[in-house]
Amino acid sequence: MANTLAAQVSTHGQWFHPEALDPAAEIRLFLFPHAGSGAIIYRDWAGLLPPDIGAQAVTLPGRQERRDEAAFTAWDPLVDALYEAVLAECDYRPFAIFGHCLGAQLAYHLAVRMHREGVPEPLLLGMSGWAPEGFFNPTKEHIGMPQEELVDWIKRLGSFPAEIYDNPEMLKMIIPALRADLSVAAQRVDEADPLPCPMVSYGGQDDPLMEERTAFSSWRPRSPHYLGHSEFSGGHFFIDRHALAVISDFTRHLHRIAAAAADQPA
Repeated sequence: MANTLAAQVSTHGQWFHPEALDPAAEIRLFLFPHAGSGAIIYRDWAGLLPPDIGAQAVTLPGRQERRDEAAFTAWDPLVDALYEAVLAECDYRPFAIFGHCLGAQLAYHLAVRMHREGVPEPLLLGMSGWAPEGFFNPTKEHIGMPQEELVDWIKRLGSFPAEIYDNPEMLKMIIPALRADLSVAAQRVDEADPLPCPMVSYGGQDDPLMEERTAFSSWRPRSPHYLGHSEFSGGHFFIDRHALAVISDFTRHLHRIAAAAADQPA
Protein backbone atom coordinates (compact mmCIF):
# COMPACT_ATOMS: atom_id res chain seq x y z
CA MET A 1 0.00 0.00 0.00
CA ALA A 2 1.31 3.44 -0.92
CA ASN A 3 0.54 4.87 2.48
CA THR A 4 2.56 2.34 4.47
CA LEU A 5 4.96 3.63 7.09
CA ALA A 6 7.96 2.63 5.00
CA ALA A 7 6.67 4.53 1.99
CA GLN A 8 6.01 7.66 4.05
CA VAL A 9 9.46 7.61 5.59
CA SER A 10 11.33 6.94 2.37
CA THR A 11 9.81 9.74 0.28
CA HIS A 12 12.84 11.97 0.91
CA GLY A 13 15.45 9.27 0.47
CA GLN A 14 16.12 5.68 -0.31
CA TRP A 15 16.38 2.87 2.20
CA PHE A 16 18.71 0.80 0.05
CA HIS A 17 21.87 1.34 -1.95
CA PRO A 18 21.88 0.45 -4.75
CA GLU A 19 18.18 0.96 -5.36
CA ALA A 20 17.90 -2.18 -7.51
CA LEU A 21 19.87 -5.38 -7.94
CA ASP A 22 21.60 -6.64 -11.06
CA PRO A 23 19.14 -9.09 -12.66
CA ALA A 24 21.96 -11.66 -12.71
CA ALA A 25 22.12 -11.72 -8.90
CA GLU A 26 20.48 -14.90 -7.65
CA ILE A 27 20.56 -14.07 -3.93
CA ARG A 28 19.81 -10.73 -2.27
CA LEU A 29 21.94 -9.67 0.70
CA PHE A 30 20.72 -6.87 2.96
CA LEU A 31 23.54 -5.12 4.84
CA PHE A 32 22.68 -3.25 8.04
CA PRO A 33 25.25 -0.71 9.35
CA HIS A 34 26.41 0.20 12.84
CA ALA A 35 25.04 3.09 14.91
CA GLY A 36 25.52 6.54 13.46
CA SER A 37 26.42 5.35 9.98
CA GLY A 38 24.75 4.27 6.75
CA ALA A 39 25.33 2.32 3.56
CA ILE A 40 28.77 3.87 3.11
CA ILE A 41 30.40 1.45 5.58
CA TYR A 42 29.76 -1.37 3.10
CA ARG A 43 31.06 0.56 0.07
CA ASP A 44 33.75 -2.03 -0.67
CA TRP A 45 31.59 -5.14 -0.26
CA ALA A 46 30.11 -5.21 -3.76
CA GLY A 47 33.58 -5.74 -5.22
CA LEU A 48 34.34 -8.56 -2.75
CA LEU A 49 31.11 -10.54 -3.05
CA PRO A 50 30.67 -13.28 -5.67
CA PRO A 51 28.59 -12.12 -8.67
CA ASP A 52 25.57 -14.27 -7.83
CA ILE A 53 25.04 -12.36 -4.54
CA GLY A 54 23.66 -8.85 -4.91
CA ALA A 55 24.09 -6.60 -1.87
CA GLN A 56 21.89 -3.72 -0.83
CA ALA A 57 23.08 -1.67 2.14
CA VAL A 58 20.58 0.15 4.34
CA THR A 59 20.70 3.83 5.17
CA LEU A 60 18.34 4.90 7.94
CA PRO A 61 16.80 8.39 8.00
CA GLY A 62 18.96 11.13 9.49
CA ARG A 63 22.29 10.35 7.81
CA GLN A 64 24.11 10.51 4.47
CA GLU A 65 21.70 11.37 1.64
CA ARG A 66 18.81 11.06 4.14
CA ARG A 67 20.26 13.54 6.63
CA ASP A 68 17.39 15.99 6.13
CA GLU A 69 14.91 13.37 7.36
CA ALA A 70 14.09 12.95 11.03
CA ALA A 71 16.04 10.06 12.55
CA PHE A 72 14.19 7.39 14.48
CA THR A 73 14.72 7.65 18.22
CA ALA A 74 12.43 4.79 19.31
CA TRP A 75 12.93 1.06 18.74
CA ASP A 76 9.45 -0.14 17.71
CA PRO A 77 8.74 2.48 15.01
CA LEU A 78 12.16 1.84 13.44
CA VAL A 79 11.66 -1.93 13.35
CA ASP A 80 8.15 -1.43 11.92
CA ALA A 81 9.41 0.83 9.13
CA LEU A 82 12.43 -1.33 8.33
CA TYR A 83 10.24 -4.44 8.26
CA GLU A 84 7.95 -2.86 5.68
CA ALA A 85 10.86 -1.51 3.63
CA VAL A 86 12.60 -4.89 3.47
CA LEU A 87 9.41 -6.79 2.58
CA ALA A 88 8.60 -4.26 -0.15
CA GLU A 89 12.08 -4.76 -1.63
CA CYS A 90 12.00 -8.55 -1.67
CA ASP A 91 11.09 -10.41 -4.85
CA TYR A 92 11.39 -14.00 -6.07
CA ARG A 93 15.01 -14.23 -4.96
CA PRO A 94 16.00 -15.74 -1.61
CA PHE A 95 17.67 -13.27 0.74
CA ALA A 96 20.06 -13.09 3.66
CA ILE A 97 20.79 -10.35 6.19
CA PHE A 98 24.14 -9.28 7.64
CA GLY A 99 24.44 -6.60 10.32
CA HIS A 100 27.16 -5.07 12.46
CA CYS A 101 26.48 -3.83 16.02
CA LEU A 102 23.12 -1.99 15.90
CA GLY A 103 22.71 -3.51 12.45
CA ALA A 104 22.98 -6.99 13.99
CA GLN A 105 20.36 -6.10 16.59
CA LEU A 106 17.98 -4.89 13.90
CA ALA A 107 18.68 -7.93 11.69
CA TYR A 108 17.90 -10.38 14.49
CA HIS A 109 14.71 -8.67 15.62
CA LEU A 110 13.58 -8.21 12.03
CA ALA A 111 13.97 -11.95 11.46
CA VAL A 112 11.99 -12.60 14.67
CA ARG A 113 9.21 -10.38 13.33
CA MET A 114 9.25 -12.19 9.97
CA HIS A 115 8.99 -15.55 11.69
CA ARG A 116 6.08 -14.40 13.85
CA GLU A 117 4.22 -12.92 10.88
CA GLY A 118 4.73 -16.01 8.70
CA VAL A 119 6.37 -14.13 5.83
CA PRO A 120 9.46 -15.37 3.91
CA GLU A 121 12.49 -15.48 6.22
CA PRO A 122 16.19 -15.00 5.52
CA LEU A 123 18.27 -17.95 4.39
CA LEU A 124 21.00 -16.84 6.80
CA LEU A 125 21.64 -14.19 9.43
CA GLY A 126 25.14 -12.78 9.90
CA MET A 127 25.62 -11.28 13.37
CA SER A 128 28.74 -9.12 13.65
CA GLY A 129 30.00 -7.07 16.58
CA TRP A 130 27.07 -7.84 18.88
CA ALA A 131 25.68 -10.68 20.96
CA PRO A 132 22.33 -10.77 22.78
CA GLU A 133 23.92 -11.36 26.20
CA GLY A 134 27.18 -10.23 27.78
CA PHE A 135 27.47 -7.27 25.44
CA PHE A 136 27.27 -3.50 25.96
CA ASN A 137 23.82 -1.92 25.97
CA PRO A 138 23.60 1.89 25.92
CA THR A 139 21.87 3.76 28.72
CA LYS A 140 20.40 7.24 29.06
CA GLU A 141 23.81 8.37 30.34
CA HIS A 142 25.48 7.33 27.09
CA ILE A 143 22.81 9.01 24.99
CA GLY A 144 23.16 12.26 26.91
CA MET A 145 26.96 12.43 27.05
CA PRO A 146 28.40 15.89 26.38
CA GLN A 147 29.69 15.96 22.80
CA GLU A 148 33.35 15.99 23.81
CA GLU A 149 32.91 12.83 25.90
CA LEU A 150 30.85 11.16 23.18
CA VAL A 151 33.50 11.95 20.55
CA ASP A 152 36.24 10.56 22.83
CA TRP A 153 34.20 7.39 23.29
CA ILE A 154 33.58 6.74 19.61
CA LYS A 155 37.21 7.63 18.87
CA ARG A 156 38.33 4.85 21.23
CA LEU A 157 36.00 2.45 19.43
CA GLY A 158 37.34 3.52 16.05
CA SER A 159 33.84 4.07 14.73
CA PHE A 160 34.72 6.55 12.00
CA PRO A 161 37.77 7.62 9.93
CA ALA A 162 40.27 9.64 12.00
CA GLU A 163 39.84 12.84 9.98
CA ILE A 164 36.19 13.12 10.98
CA TYR A 165 36.87 13.80 14.67
CA ASP A 166 38.52 17.17 13.97
CA ASN A 167 35.94 18.23 11.40
CA PRO A 168 33.10 20.21 13.07
CA GLU A 169 30.87 19.98 9.99
CA MET A 170 31.19 16.21 9.79
CA LEU A 171 30.58 15.83 13.53
CA LYS A 172 27.51 18.03 13.18
CA MET A 173 26.07 15.40 10.84
CA ILE A 174 27.25 12.28 12.69
CA ILE A 175 26.56 13.06 16.36
CA PRO A 176 22.74 13.53 16.09
CA ALA A 177 22.41 10.26 14.13
CA LEU A 178 24.59 8.47 16.67
CA ARG A 179 22.55 9.79 19.62
CA ALA A 180 19.34 8.73 17.86
CA ASP A 181 20.69 5.23 17.28
CA LEU A 182 21.88 4.90 20.87
CA SER A 183 18.39 5.92 21.99
CA VAL A 184 16.91 3.25 19.73
CA ALA A 185 19.25 0.54 21.01
CA ALA A 186 18.60 1.48 24.66
CA GLN A 187 14.90 0.68 24.17
CA ARG A 188 15.42 -2.78 22.70
CA VAL A 189 13.71 -5.54 24.70
CA ASP A 190 15.19 -9.02 24.40
CA GLU A 191 12.68 -11.87 24.72
CA ALA A 192 15.28 -14.50 23.74
CA ASP A 193 13.23 -15.56 20.74
CA PRO A 194 14.58 -18.64 18.94
CA LEU A 195 14.65 -18.66 15.14
CA PRO A 196 14.57 -21.56 12.69
CA CYS A 197 16.88 -19.87 10.19
CA PRO A 198 20.66 -20.47 10.37
CA MET A 199 22.86 -17.88 12.09
CA VAL A 200 26.59 -17.25 12.12
CA SER A 201 28.47 -14.72 14.25
CA TYR A 202 31.69 -12.69 14.01
CA GLY A 203 33.60 -10.61 16.55
CA GLY A 204 36.81 -8.83 17.42
CA GLN A 205 39.14 -10.37 20.00
CA ASP A 206 39.66 -7.03 21.75
CA ASP A 207 36.20 -5.53 21.40
CA PRO A 208 35.74 -3.19 24.40
CA LEU A 209 31.96 -3.57 24.13
CA MET A 210 32.16 -7.30 24.85
CA GLU A 211 31.57 -7.37 28.60
CA GLU A 212 31.88 -11.16 28.92
CA ARG A 213 34.36 -13.33 27.05
CA THR A 214 31.64 -15.90 26.40
CA ALA A 215 29.16 -13.34 25.05
CA PHE A 216 28.92 -14.86 21.58
CA SER A 217 27.96 -18.26 22.99
CA SER A 218 24.60 -16.66 23.81
CA TRP A 219 23.71 -17.10 20.14
CA ARG A 220 23.67 -20.90 20.47
CA PRO A 221 20.19 -21.27 21.99
CA ARG A 222 18.75 -18.73 19.53
CA SER A 223 18.79 -21.15 16.59
CA PRO A 224 19.01 -24.93 16.19
CA HIS A 225 21.11 -24.12 13.13
CA TYR A 226 23.70 -21.85 14.70
CA LEU A 227 26.81 -22.23 12.55
CA GLY A 228 29.35 -21.02 15.06
CA HIS A 229 31.48 -17.99 15.80
CA SER A 230 34.60 -16.61 14.13
CA GLU A 231 36.85 -14.20 15.99
CA PHE A 232 39.38 -11.85 14.41
CA SER A 233 42.17 -9.64 15.65
CA GLY A 234 41.11 -6.11 16.46
CA GLY A 235 38.44 -4.27 18.39
CA HIS A 236 34.82 -3.45 17.74
CA PHE A 237 35.50 -2.50 14.13
CA PHE A 238 37.59 -5.54 13.28
CA ILE A 239 35.34 -5.87 10.25
CA ASP A 240 37.03 -2.96 8.48
CA ARG A 241 40.33 -4.87 8.36
CA HIS A 242 38.90 -8.35 7.90
CA ALA A 243 36.06 -7.70 5.47
CA LEU A 244 37.28 -10.22 2.89
CA ALA A 245 37.65 -13.01 5.46
CA VAL A 246 34.19 -12.32 6.90
CA ILE A 247 32.62 -12.16 3.45
CA SER A 248 34.32 -15.38 2.36
CA ASP A 249 33.06 -17.28 5.40
CA PHE A 250 29.56 -15.82 5.24
CA THR A 251 29.13 -16.50 1.50
CA ARG A 252 30.46 -20.05 1.92
CA HIS A 253 27.64 -20.75 4.37
CA LEU A 254 25.13 -18.87 2.23
CA HIS A 255 25.93 -20.80 -0.95
CA ARG A 256 25.62 -24.13 0.85
CA ILE A 257 22.29 -23.18 2.43
CA ALA A 258 20.92 -21.78 -0.86
CA ALA A 259 21.90 -24.96 -2.72
CA ALA A 260 20.21 -27.14 -0.10
CA ALA A 261 17.05 -24.99 -0.26
CA ALA A 262 16.99 -25.25 -4.05
CA ASP A 263 17.09 -29.03 -3.80
CA GLN A 264 14.00 -29.12 -1.59
CA PRO A 265 10.77 -30.18 -3.35
CA ALA A 266 8.42 -27.29 -4.09
